[in-house]
Amino acid sequence: MASADLKEELTCSICLSIYTDPVTLSCGHNFCKGCIEIVLGTQEKCACYTCPECRENFSNRPRLQRNLKLHNIVATILLSQPDQNETGISCTYCIHSSVPAAKSCLLCEASLCDTHLRVHSKSEEHVLTEPTTSWGNRKCSKHKKLLEYYCTEDAACICVSCSLVGEHRGHQVELLNEASEKKKKKLRNYLQELNSEREKTEKRVQSLQEHRRGVQEKAAGVTERLTALIKNIRKKFEDLEKRVLSDITRQQEQVLLTISDLIQQLEKEKDELTRKMCHIEELYNMTDPLTVLQEQESHRDDFCGAEKGDNEVTQKGDKQVTVKMNLDGALISVIIHNCLSDIVTCVKKGLPVQMLSGILLDINTAANKVSLSRDLKTASWSVRGQQRPETPERFKDYYQVLSSRNFSSGKFYWDVKASVSGDWRVGVCYPSMGREGDESLIGNNNKSWCLHGVDKYVSVIHDSIYTALPNCLSCDRVGILLDYEAGRLSFYELCDPIRHLHTYTATFTEPLHAAFYVDCARVRVMS
Repeated sequence: MASADLKEELTCSICLSIYTDPVTLSCGHNFCKGCIEIVLGTQEKCACYTCPECRENFSNRPRLQRNLKLHNIVATILLSQPDQNETGISCTYCIHSSVPAAKSCLLCEASLCDTHLRVHSKSEEHVLTEPTTSWGNRKCSKHKKLLEYYCTEDAACICVSCSLVGEHRGHQVELLNEASEKKKKKLRNYLQELNSEREKTEKRVQSLQEHRRGVQEKAAGVTERLTALIKNIRKKFEDLEKRVLSDITRQQEQVLLTISDLIQQLEKEKDELTRKMCHIEELYNMTDPLTVLQEQESHRDDFCGAEKGDNEVTQKGDKQVTVKMNLDGALISVIIHNCLSDIVTCVKKGLPVQMLSGILLDINTAANKVSLSRDLKTASWSVRGQQRPETPERFKDYYQVLSSRNFSSGKFYWDVKASVSGDWRVGVCYPSMGREGDESLIGNNNKSWCLHGVDKYVSVIHDSIYTALPNCLSCDRVGILLDYEAGRLSFYELCDPIRHLHTYTATFTEPLHAAFYVDCARVRVMS
């Protein structure tokens, strides 16, 4: 009785549950902090605050004072009754105190503590379950009897009256325990299937995680190598800059020295000319004719000699200006060109892919209406036949040509420029691909792979299977990357930024040639 009275004292009059964070109003009544704040918030609209219990009025919103002692008492009580806290269901027959229920009887619709459970009927109709207050779902809603059977036809739990006189009469029924065991068996089998699927999923997750780590490690390795390569390139450009600037400085010093020597020489000649001019002026100003005539021959010789010397200096100065008084721009260009060639060669050696620069078209495979440029880099459709002799290698029915070089190992890259209009195909094929008939067209057989362009619309074709690509080309340059051992052929659009178009994977069994098709179109190998 004392326990029940204590519980009543610890109950909030708003939520009718044990206090949660109890607070006290100035009138002395206690409430859960959350509950009283909701009430005061509602009262705030009419600016009239009252205590929910004693109805005392407050002119202003009352101050909430936390009740520490009450808070500690509630915490102590809750800790001393853990079982009751778990279910919240008390024994129906312990009317003088709140005692946690251990079981509930479905027939009696009552909950029992351990004491009352010992004296409760043990007959089969008294079905005991875990403590509950939900009696309705344990009994038939129509006949108000316990659900004891399971109708397998309707998948429903029924009472005995439902199976005898109700809507389930004549149906296949089972006892609840039997039906439950059968369902549990199915659930166990299903659980095993789910466990198997989960294991497979876990293995896939592990595989993907390992693949992710591999990608991260590979990316780190590529980053490290490219960083070192770019650092090396940067150093070579810095060295090139220093070398060119040093050569310019050296040439400048040589030219300036030549000019200084010439200026110094001309200054001496100018001084000599000035001296001779003064002497002649003195002779000119003399009044004695005999003196002037006696000095005439020697001064004529001096004058002529000075004139001759001036001409030599002028001619010599002109030659110096032409030969030594200008920077040698051609020499600087040669230095830059050679150094850049060395840098490009170094960069190509450092790349994992061989950048092709000498790929040429094989005139022996070119169809008669395919015109080739002199450098064997461009293939164009031609109205007129080229009058080439028929050979087993030459294409007969389609406007195609192959590269003279083949690829049987390694990684290779080349790029082509295709005309904006017309119908063109670029890719690779085996040398054993047919040279006439429908299957001799690149992509229309299992011996070739290609990228197909019509205007700006593109698709990829292999073994006559067309796969349209979602986006049109935004530029006329296409890159092709072949990894023979890995069996990968990738196409890229060389726009800004570069866009991956498609990658084929296959096991290559023959050497591969670069292949080109042009119908009212033109392609040029840019590598």
